Amino acid sequence: MSDSPILRSGARFLVPLMLLFSLFLLVRGHNEPGGGFVGGLVAATAFALVLLGEGKVAAERLLRWDPRAFVASGLLIALLSGVPPLLQGAPFMTGRWLKVPLPVLGKIGSPVVFDAGVYLVVLGIVLAILFSLAEDEG
Repeated sequence: MSDSPILRSGARFLVPLMLLFSLFLLVRGHNEPGGGFVGGLVAATAFALVLLGEGKVAAERLLRWDPRAFVASGLLIALLSGVPPLLQGAPFMTGRWLKVPLPVLGKIGSPVVFDAGVYLVVLGIVLAILFSLAEDEG
């Protein structure tokens, strides 16, 4: 935990913006640069900022779940994103898209679901490592 009031107040301002930007990167990633990996890293960086500014307890309270739960659910989501093509007789992980684009989001399909799984895996792994390092420090 830092004794810097500048870091703590800066984190309070930046964390919501960083989390929102990470979701933007996630959703935009199937059409343009971005995606689950980069979005997950940005989200993990937001929690790392809380970890540095306010300590491990505050970061865990903000996260609300064990990082390993994010890894497990992300892996499950990524795996399940490949199942619909199998049910339609296509190879595993073949892209499937909704016929009607959604407002703001655009065309949504199985690659977006896969990216969401990657997002959760990256977020969970990075935070598990950071929280583990924070335990060793204290």
